[in-house]
Amino acid sequence: MASLFMRFPGGKAKAFTMSYDDGVEQDIRLMEIMNKNGLKGTFNINAGLFAPEGTVYPKGQIHRRMTQQQIESLFKGSGQEVAIHGLFHPFLEQLPPGRAEWEIVEDRRRLEEIFGGTVRGMAYPFGTTSSDVVQMVKNAGIVYARTTVSTEGFGISEDWLRLPATCHHNNPRLMELGEKFMKAQSQSSPMMFYLWGHSYEFEQNDNWNVIENFAEQISGQSDIWYATNIEIFDYILAYRQLRFNVNMTLVENPTNTDLYFAWQNKDYMVPAGKTLMID
Repeated sequence: MASLFMRFPGGKAKAFTMSYDDGVEQDIRLMEIMNKNGLKGTFNINAGLFAPEGTVYPKGQIHRRMTQQQIESLFKGSGQEVAIHGLFHPFLEQLPPGRAEWEIVEDRRRLEEIFGGTVRGMAYPFGTTSSDVVQMVKNAGIVYARTTVSTEGFGISEDWLRLPATCHHNNPRLMELGEKFMKAQSQSSPMMFYLWGHSYEFEQNDNWNVIENFAEQISGQSDIWYATNIEIFDYILAYRQLRFNVNMTLVENPTNTDLYFAWQNKDYMVPAGKTLMID
């Protein structure tokens, strides 16, 4: 049976990524855990809700947004992705269209001003959206937007503007799902484990051990690509530009990314900008 399947960088069949919201102080500890274990992900920021410089929170307050200076210090040059989360974290689908559009575009504009480059990712505030909001997001140049839908699966969604996750970190089956993902031997379609949440929840629920244990469990696997949301999106986008001839004896890679695939149970890599003869 003829079979063609995408593979991630290095010929890996699996990818792991994370997505955490709000830009809160607990992101600092989460980043330390991620860096220790070689994990990558995306932090979704409300650029209109930075805490004023010098803010001192009341004792016991859990949800503590970072100042702009803290955000810059933590994320610039970190290798992690910064994405938008609505300028003031509204229910976008409840707003008048003009205001909803502004919440999306202005959050993007401010984050790009802070970090340079382009910001192309998003998590919907409260995880909610609508067909109209999805179109606004697309028009604003955002290429993926995460919901709060959890599938407990490892499939890769075709609808990146209504992107589901595998699970929230509070899922009681988190470690079980991680074990299942690591043991999976994909001879066919590629797989992705997508974890989401808010880092303040670890303090709120006094369960930092959940992410510490899971990070240690999922890390260091030679067959998993650890990447940010946008890195995975961009790789898949590049892969879809491969050009095969009808006989599947030749493939052209017009992109600037080395691309991998499996054809007839054999692995191939097409260097960026090159043409490869297929056995």
